[in-house]
Amino acid sequence: MNIQALAQEIPEQGEQAFEGIDFITDGEQYLTFILGKEQYGVDILCVEEIRSWEKPTRIPNSPDYVKGVINMRGIIVPIIDLRQKFSIGKTYYAATTVVIVLTTEHELKKRTIGFVVDAVSDVLNAEENEIKPAPAFGGCIPQHYIDGLVNVDENVITLLNVQELQTLEPHQLLSQ
Repeated sequence: MNIQALAQEIPEQGEQAFEGIDFITDGEQYLTFILGKEQYGVDILCVEEIRSWEKPTRIPNSPDYVKGVINMRGIIVPIIDLRQKFSIGKTYYAATTVVIVLTTEHELKKRTIGFVVDAVSDVLNAEENEIKPAPAFGGCIPQHYIDGLVNVDENVITLLNVQELQTLEPHQLLSQ
């Protein structure tokens, strides 16, 4: 083994050795997932991890769509069921049900929340000119949660605004 020859093959600092790998795009990338019969997407840069469904620890007096919290490597992460939050059909948990954990930074504070979805689909590359504004026609998802729509073949994927998703509405306690 010639150590000098091996040392010549090591890239210098700042030099990249990614021959044959084509993963850089000009557009934005979105993790797509399924809720009911529809596809949705979130900015892939906000995805912390994808976890299999496990029952979280319940929080008393929380809204129905807040399933509870989990401990993720020392971080307490609230778990939100998007089917319930958006009133999309009956909620059920199957083998494909996953929790997409999203982290954003807003006003120098990081916020991490997990979202229960039916299944993860794919990674979508979308150019800015492919993203169309969502029409204001009053669907089951409030307009402020939607960043835009993208046509992929014969499907329409709704792109969700991660910062808006992570905004929790004030909860009213029920009178005893």
